[in-house]
Amino acid sequence: MPTLPVPPELIIITKAIAKSKGRCILVGGAVRDHCMGRNISKDLDVEIFGMTPEVLESVLQKFGDVHAVGKSFGVLKLKTSRADYDFSLPRSERKMGKGHRGFLVTTDSTMSYKKAASRRDFTVNSIGYDVLTQELLDPFDGLRDLKRKILRHIGTSFTEDPLRVLRAMQFSARLEFKIAPETVKLCRQLDLEELSRERIFEEFQKLLLKAKRPSIGLEAANNLGILAYFPELKALIGVPQDPEWHPEGDVWTHTLLVMDEAAGLRKCDDKKDLELMFAALCHDFGKPVTTEFIRGRWRSPAHDIEGIAPTELFLRRMTDDRTLIEKVKTLVKEHLRPIQLFKDRERINSGTIRRLALRVRIPELVLLAKADYFGRTLTKKERACFEAGDWLLREAERMEVSDEAPRPFLSGRHLLALGMSPGPEMGIILKQAFERQLNGDFQKEDDAISWAKSNIPN
Repeated sequence: MPTLPVPPELIIITKAIAKSKGRCILVGGAVRDHCMGRNISKDLDVEIFGMTPEVLESVLQKFGDVHAVGKSFGVLKLKTSRADYDFSLPRSERKMGKGHRGFLVTTDSTMSYKKAASRRDFTVNSIGYDVLTQELLDPFDGLRDLKRKILRHIGTSFTEDPLRVLRAMQFSARLEFKIAPETVKLCRQLDLEELSRERIFEEFQKLLLKAKRPSIGLEAANNLGILAYFPELKALIGVPQDPEWHPEGDVWTHTLLVMDEAAGLRKCDDKKDLELMFAALCHDFGKPVTTEFIRGRWRSPAHDIEGIAPTELFLRRMTDDRTLIEKVKTLVKEHLRPIQLFKDRERINSGTIRRLALRVRIPELVLLAKADYFGRTLTKKERACFEAGDWLLREAERMEVSDEAPRPFLSGRHLLALGMSPGPEMGIILKQAFERQLNGDFQKEDDAISWAKSNIPN
């Protein structure tokens, strides 16, 4: 196995720590990903053995600014001219109450690596790397589980933090590993009610932004009993769909396929990607309450509208971010529009597309609609392109509403300059002018001003 690429600066710091009888062990995701042959994160977690917090702090101060934030948890942050590092001391945790703050944490510089690693969640996350000797430390056979692609808990301390159930969900997807049966059994016994919304949201973020196949994590969530806490997701299971349009099966199966399609459309913009991924997850929340067998076919009339309320309920269980919630709700509400507009393209006018651009960014809507369209069992020919989305993007670009919503040509200052007094009538004129602009009657500001001159009341 190639040597783990440790920054030269960290090696210098490690040697200074070693002179004071300390030992630096890289831990966590960087080591795991290196062992899997993946690119490692720039964020490196370093655990220091054989050194007290006071001695460690004095050594680190020679290299930059040291912040004792989290010092009671045995964590020191070092900021150098080149990077930021987290140095932690081995610690033990004892459950004293509910929640992630209900732990008694004590540091112990004499602790062995095996004992320190025993408090981690999964065997694949317990592998350490000695920076100086380049030795891998694997007290719980994490390398074996990496090779077998199995996510397995380490010990009984796993049950002390129910968040680990959600970590099993997102890691199973990110690593594309199966969860060991004994770990599944343990997870199903844990109560997630004590978890804060913030912690739940963080794990869903990792699932939606980091997994190439989020469907693996969602299937794991069902298997682990997580869906009992998210009724909007559980309700999708078993809801029938028209086999001609959805040969893949029920709404849950379709949603899993859509999630993987959406993951392939992410743009490395966490904010927009998260909106897309949550919208993909929630887009058919309206189907359980609208699906009926009508005239020989399963139909879900108005499921786009009926999906708005459950989308808000679902998201509010994990975040207060109103911007995110509103963006996702709008995408859910409009997710059928690209195909609807394409079918009616001979009958609609340009104002329909301009008004759509007022409600939602069209490129983001097309991404969701594309994931929805491809999240089905399709032939190779059907997967060649998303004609409706391509058409809508071309039209939006032609109307110059692809990147931003249309802005009114006419404003109050124009009307004041034309001698109109402020008041309700001004608002009426501005509204009428903007409606005409949206319909394509005005191509530029001068057109709107000319119209206003002829329509201002005497």
